[in-house]
Amino acid sequence: MKPVYLIPALLVALGALSGCATHESQQQLEDAAMTFQSISEVPQILQDAPKDVMRAGESLERAKRFAGYWGSAEDVIHYAYLSKRYSEIARQHSEQLQNQRRATQLSMELERLRQAVQEARMLDMQHQGRWLEDQMVSLAAAETDRGLVMTLGDVLFRAASAELGASANRTLLKVVHFLQLNPKRRVRIEGYTDNRGDAAENLALSKARAQTVGDFMQSLGIDAGRIEVVGYGEQYRVAENASARGRAQNRRVEVLFSDEQGRLSSPR
Repeated sequence: MKPVYLIPALLVALGALSGCATHESQQQLEDAAMTFQSISEVPQILQDAPKDVMRAGESLERAKRFAGYWGSAEDVIHYAYLSKRYSEIARQHSEQLQNQRRATQLSMELERLRQAVQEARMLDMQHQGRWLEDQMVSLAAAETDRGLVMTLGDVLFRAASAELGASANRTLLKVVHFLQLNPKRRVRIEGYTDNRGDAAENLALSKARAQTVGDFMQSLGIDAGRIEVVGYGEQYRVAENASARGRAQNRRVEVLFSDEQGRLSSPR
């Protein structure tokens, strides 16, 4: 909408007015005209509050007619007042809409930044997770038909005991760190022994060792719901028990990792 009132022209017109207009009413009319022109020259206000601008213009036009020849001074003042009020409302309405737009843009920008930060964190976590997974595979983990399996040798425990030795901490800390970076992953901790001694005692020892590993993970913040513990005793040997070396291989704890969605293979 283009401005239709020009102050110089209006002042000339007002100067020619006669009839019932008073000095006060003419002053009010001039004020209304200046106020209206100040908003009608702003494209943003015309775009945001076209109805209010239109009402301001119509009221001003009425005030001019009343001032011209057949209205009273009260009518002039009344419509001049209405014109100024509509002009002020139009300005306020436009400012309100602009504030809302700025708030919306700010909110969108904050959301974009939040997502960018989250994506950066996810990429970093995935990078670290892959690095750790590579490290685990290179150290002691192996892909099997049951999934990724990490074997903790007998040397991590004190002899014939479920108590962890000092050398176990470094290895288990890597496992815990891996689980922290992969919160959907779960583990099944399986204990095994050789065949020397009482089978029932071996079964109890295998489960106790697996439970010790599970307790260690929980003590470092891994939720118990992500950990399964099972003891198999003398079952599922990986070497002959006839030699000391074979028996050492059979005395072990295996940590079976789930896939990225937390799915573990079925227990043996």
